[in-house]
This record gives sequence, structure tokens and C-alpha cells, in this order.
Amino acid sequence: MPSELDKSVLFDLLEVLEGHLERKITLVAAGGTAMTLLNLKSSTMDIDFTGPAKDIKEFNRVQKMVSHGHKIDTYYDGAVFSQILPDDYISLSKKIKAPLAKIDLRALHPVDIVVTKIGRLDGKDLQDIESCIKEASLGRSQIAERAGLVGYAGNEMVYATNLEHVLQRFFPDKRKAK
Repeated sequence: MPSELDKSVLFDLLEVLEGHLERKITLVAAGGTAMTLLNLKSSTMDIDFTGPAKDIKEFNRVQKMVSHGHKIDTYYDGAVFSQILPDDYISLSKKIKAPLAKIDLRALHPVDIVVTKIGRLDGKDLQDIESCIKEASLGRSQIAERAGLVGYAGNEMVYATNLEHVLQRFFPDKRKAK
């Protein structure tokens, strides 16, 4: 079973990898990785990044050549799992202060973490969604509006049903989202 990864482990890993980069890149942490970097949880079990395709390709080139012992999932151009975020995902993301010269490290905005977790929506995702809602003071309409901008690769009814479940679970006093 993989060990949990805290901020210092993530920074150490990225420092090793950046030494092999040929140029500066932007990495946007997603899921539990983003939550860990935003101090919304103490650690993550896996590592997920999205970012501009050219930057993710460079990062993947490096991570394949350097033995690091971690499973890192990467996605291109704002895709995360089966969701595709709007083009403004990088400008909404938060820059993370890290000892990195060639990596512009960012974390998805909590609302983008929520709308990307809605696609899978297992028990751990519900806990993460609740944490994002509470810690970032996210509102029902903010989540519903952002989810309406997300592309979903798969059965869109599944995403719509999951979205409705999340909205009713965390905002039960309001009428159903459209």
C-alpha cells in the first residue's frame, strides 16, 4: 500500500524532477494533491497534475527517466480524470510557494477541486468536497455554475446526477439545481 504524501515529500519529489527539465513549466495540482498543497488536508495518497499540454509532456518525459517510486497521474490542458475544466482553470488556481526554479507550481481552486471530484464521487471524494466547501466557503450557486462549464467525458447523466446529489447533500435547504 502506498504511503501518504505530505507537502514536504511533494516538494522534495518536484525538486528532484525539476533538475532534469529543459525549460520552465507550469504544473497545476489536482485532487488530493491540490488539497494538500492548499492545506485542506495533511497528505494525499496519490499525485495528480494537469497543465498546458506542452508542459505536461515535458514533465512526463522527465518523470519517466528519473526513478522516483511514486505514481503520478497527469492530464492535459485542464482535464482532470473525466472532467475538462474551462480555459480559465490556471488563472483561478493558486500559486504555491515552493523551492522550485523551473516549475510554476499551482493548485486548482477549491471549486475546481469540487467539480472534478463530482465525476467519480466515492466516499473519500465526498469528504474532500465537504472540506473544500467548508474551508473555502463555497456556495451552492458557485458550484452549480462552475459545474455547468465543465466538460465531461462519459455519460453526462452520471455527472448531472452526482452534481445534484452533492448540492442536495451539502445545501439541503435550497431548491434543486437546474
